[in-house]
Amino acid sequence: MQIITRGKGKSAVAGAAYRSGQRLVNDYDGLVHDFTKKGGVVHTEILLPEHAPPEYADRSTLWNAVEKVEKARNSQLAREIEISLPNELSLAENIELARRFVQETFVSKGMCADICIHDPDHEQPNVHAHIMLTMRPFNKDGSWGEKQRKEYVLDADGNKIYDKKKRTYKCRTVQTTDWNSRDKAEEWRAAWADFLNAVLAARGIAEKVDHRSFERQGKIEQPTIHLGVSATQMERKGIRTEKGDINRRIRERNAELHRLQKELEEVNAAIAELQKRPQEENLVSIIMRFYGNGQKFAEARGIKVGNLKKAQKLRDVSHAVAFLQCNNIQTLSELSVKHSALESEYTELKAKIIARQKRMKALSELLNNYAHYKSNKAAYDEWSAITNLKKKEKYYVAHSSEIEVFKAARSFYDKTLGDAKITPKRWRSELAELRNEDSLDMLRLHKLEDDTATMATLLYNVEHLQKFEDRERTVQRNKNTVLE
Repeated sequence: MQIITRGKGKSAVAGAAYRSGQRLVNDYDGLVHDFTKKGGVVHTEILLPEHAPPEYADRSTLWNAVEKVEKARNSQLAREIEISLPNELSLAENIELARRFVQETFVSKGMCADICIHDPDHEQPNVHAHIMLTMRPFNKDGSWGEKQRKEYVLDADGNKIYDKKKRTYKCRTVQTTDWNSRDKAEEWRAAWADFLNAVLAARGIAEKVDHRSFERQGKIEQPTIHLGVSATQMERKGIRTEKGDINRRIRERNAELHRLQKELEEVNAAIAELQKRPQEENLVSIIMRFYGNGQKFAEARGIKVGNLKKAQKLRDVSHAVAFLQCNNIQTLSELSVKHSALESEYTELKAKIIARQKRMKALSELLNNYAHYKSNKAAYDEWSAITNLKKKEKYYVAHSSEIEVFKAARSFYDKTLGDAKITPKRWRSELAELRNEDSLDMLRLHKLEDDTATMATLLYNVEHLQKFEDRERTVQRNKNTVLE
């Protein structure tokens, strides 16, 4: 979601022209915006709410009316919402899905909606919709309503309160709609997730879409970054990209954290099960009896003793004995204490890795945008310096891609940095330092994985040895009963 505002040099007419791939003239400033050569636009339409003039079904008429009614230099002109459409649906089905979502969520509440559906990448489906929405409600006579109004602040007796310093009655601003509230944004995101999940369920797809971030969902993994069209095409051709490397690192960390957490949970469950037995026998003695029973295991499983000795299982058992001796662990209770220590270390390490990955991801995005910012700044500055409207428009047509890419990068920095400076050298230095720290912590994570895997192997063999010996005792008791 984003707001198209005049205060940042944007216009609703230019935005509509670009998203629809059309040529539109902005009556507010006289500029012509021609994007008829833009590819990838597969469908456009305008949906009107109750009381909206029917002539607003024309794109130029609608957005020029918006430009006309907004007088201020920093006016908010339109709201844009971008949604990704599912590849499981045909184009016609996606158009209908977008139309139904927009009609029920926005148009029925009083907004005009300009829907433009794009599919720019023909090698891999990347269907998405840009939805431009009006910011003002309509009056019953079809005229534009107010976004907000002022009302007097009243005292307990219902009288206006006079402000002696300002020499006027106290007022407050009241929004005429709830469209700008944070709660509404959350509601719209949840509504889109519900629409998608209904479609996926109808197709028999169990996986669900969740509008919440991974952090809010309680997931331990970090989300990957958006590759973009060019990086996606390069990766598909086998050419590694910086963004692709970032995502590979994120996926690797996510996989290792998931795997270790699962192993720790399994070890915890195994310890709890074994602790149900009353005895506290020395674990090394139990494991060593595994060797003593090797031939019996072999006979029971139909495996030759020679082959059994070569198996990975016996090497794992030998490693488990060394683990117990090095950590001075004798009993199951002491093993449980060691497991708790591993869990604590994992929790601490996980928090550090996730926080660092989040910062590394942010730094990488800052640096990626700087490449666009730096390479296109000259074209933007030259365009901004032109005062003649016709020359300015002509230059824009010739350099629109550079100007728009720069504006997007600058908008990203405005949103991300606020008043902070753009410092690529410092970002690179911090990123390199974080990568070194990440490498060291990954070594710690691997050590945790090794120790947890050893504990899992140890517990597995203790459990199976005890079961084997229980069966042997049962067989012997049955024999004794028969003899008696």
